[in-house]
Amino acid sequence: MSDTVSEPREARPWRPEDGPHPVVWSWPPGDRPAFWVWSRGAWRWSAVRARQDWPDGRTAYQVLIDLDGSTAVMARTYWWPHEGLMPAHRSSVQPSTGPGWRDSRPSSTSAP
Repeated sequence: MSDTVSEPREARPWRPEDGPHPVVWSWPPGDRPAFWVWSRGAWRWSAVRARQDWPDGRTAYQVLIDLDGSTAVMARTYWWPHEGLMPAHRSSVQPSTGPGWRDSRPSSTSAP
C-alpha cells in the first residue's frame, strides 16, 4: 500500500481574498490527537496542534512533525482528507475554539 501513497497536500495560510477566516479548533497540550503522515517514503508520527474548518467546507490540520527522521520537528498544515494522512489516535476531549488551551497558568489580571 505504501508504494502508491502520495504525500499529503499542504494548505497555505488564510488570506483576506479567501473570504471569512476559517474556524480554528485546538486541544489541550496533554491530550491532542495524532496522525500518521506519509513523508519521504515513511509513515511519520505527528501531533495535531489545530484543525481549521474553512467556510467553503474544506478542513485542514496543523501538525508537528519530523518530516525526514532527523528529529527536527516543524509545523505543517495539510488538507483533509488525504491518503497520506491516517489517524493515529483521538483525543479524549472535544476541541475548543477559545484561547483557554494555550496556557493553563493564571494571567496577571486574573483574580487570586
